[in-house]
Amino acid sequence: MRIALAQINPVVGALKKNAALMANTYGEARSAGAGLVIFPELAVTGYPPMDLLLYSGFLQQVERMVTAKLAPLTAGGPAMLLGAPWRFGGALYNCALLLENGAITSVHRKTLLTGCAGFDEHRYFAPSPRQESMQIGGLTAAIAIGEEIWGEHGFYPRQDGGPDPVDELARLDAALLIKLSASPYLYGKHAWHEKNLARLAAKSKTPIIYLNQVGGNDTLIFDGTSLVYNNRGELICRAASFETDLLYVESETLFAPARQQLAPLADNIETIYRALRLGIKDYIAKTGFKSVVLGLSGGLDSAVVAALAVDALGPENVLGLLLPSPYSSSHSVEDAGELAGNLGIRKRVIPIEKPFEAFLDLCNPGGSPLLDLAEENLQARIRGTLIMLVANREGRLVLTTSNKSELSVGYCTLYGDMAGALAVLADIPKTMVYDLAEYINRRQGKEIIPRRTITKPPSAELRPDQKDEDSLPPYRELDPILELYLENNMAPEEIIAQGYNENTVYKVVALVDRSEHKRRQAAPGLQVTSRAFGAERRMPVARGYDYLEGKEE
Repeated sequence: MRIALAQINPVVGALKKNAALMANTYGEARSAGAGLVIFPELAVTGYPPMDLLLYSGFLQQVERMVTAKLAPLTAGGPAMLLGAPWRFGGALYNCALLLENGAITSVHRKTLLTGCAGFDEHRYFAPSPRQESMQIGGLTAAIAIGEEIWGEHGFYPRQDGGPDPVDELARLDAALLIKLSASPYLYGKHAWHEKNLARLAAKSKTPIIYLNQVGGNDTLIFDGTSLVYNNRGELICRAASFETDLLYVESETLFAPARQQLAPLADNIETIYRALRLGIKDYIAKTGFKSVVLGLSGGLDSAVVAALAVDALGPENVLGLLLPSPYSSSHSVEDAGELAGNLGIRKRVIPIEKPFEAFLDLCNPGGSPLLDLAEENLQARIRGTLIMLVANREGRLVLTTSNKSELSVGYCTLYGDMAGALAVLADIPKTMVYDLAEYINRRQGKEIIPRRTITKPPSAELRPDQKDEDSLPPYRELDPILELYLENNMAPEEIIAQGYNENTVYKVVALVDRSEHKRRQAAPGLQVTSRAFGAERRMPVARGYDYLEGKEE
């Protein structure tokens, strides 16, 4: 039997569009001689549908799409296995439905609901008490949805008290494991998935088909990268990463030695680049927009975001605004203009000196600058207002450019450079932004981002001769501390024990903790690490614990 893995990019909530996409893909697989066509977890609704699942009318439409649009396709054609929310006895389940001969012939209900990454499936779904199998093409197939085969905590064997997946496959007498997934990309995930799936297939002597959704949905980026292992644990097929794909595998190859062993897939800066590019492209398209605007400061972050946006949307859909203030250096304006020319995007220069002076006249006695933090932030807010004006007037979305290092310590301005619809670099540390800039130039084989933009000391240029290091530790020192605190959940004392300067650690932790209110009001940010701000790190704004005191207040 030829099995087709349909790695599709659904739009959350667009039921008619998703059903049409599935029907077209099914038709293509049928023409290619497939006997079974598999779609990802919750393919009908897109993942994650969140509170759409609370509306009975939405669930009724899902049921109509499956029973009236998709199931009839299988009359006289190949079987179809797909993910959809489905109701039984007054409860809603995350299900895999097998469609054959024009009807639903088998249902698997998800047993282990996902509570991580903000998915909160317990809010919507009931768990099934028992793993089940299906008869597909003469094979007994165990079905896994999402994290069922290794547990919510991501370890193998399962560490959540549930049954070992090897034992479960033996109990089900399964000849094949099919895993329907909607697993978002996180840096390092590719190697982790391949290691654990290969281990499970080899230990259980059961071939595995792992099918993953692709595409950007809000802040999440699904990479696809679907995988097929034979019963020896050898990787025999891998679908494209960050692209739709229709992958075919012959069932007999699942039980035969691999003709060639595919090399492991490792994450690198190119992987991050492709993830961000897809995140931008789908966020803009799925929200109904076509074009974006962003401020070009002549600095590194805005240059990298502009280059990503051009690759994702095309230069004709990207507008750069140059908004020099009295403190902007001439080289920053030159670098921003050179970048725009290299990218082939339109640029517009709007000096902010006059509105800035007007505010100084209004708010300062005698109109003389005080050169304080309020005036620094005022410049950023004037820029944010002008960028939003252009966006409103021209129907564009605003891309913000603050990176994760700046957002972590609050080195950003509410209603200023934080204003916008999508924070492209919100999960990218500053040191990795440098790597992205170098990769962009290397990828193009020429200097897209001006060399001076990469090499000059980073500066917000909101006062004379300002440098980031006037307020922050050097990013090469800052970023490792942030990683230990934010991603590894280390207390300051534990970080200091790793060899970091005590005063620096306490300063960084204090800056992070005191900036929570800013991050609550930030634009949604694309997620590529295991601990992105937002759903992955949920801290109270009003709290009474201060690491500097080391005690509850």
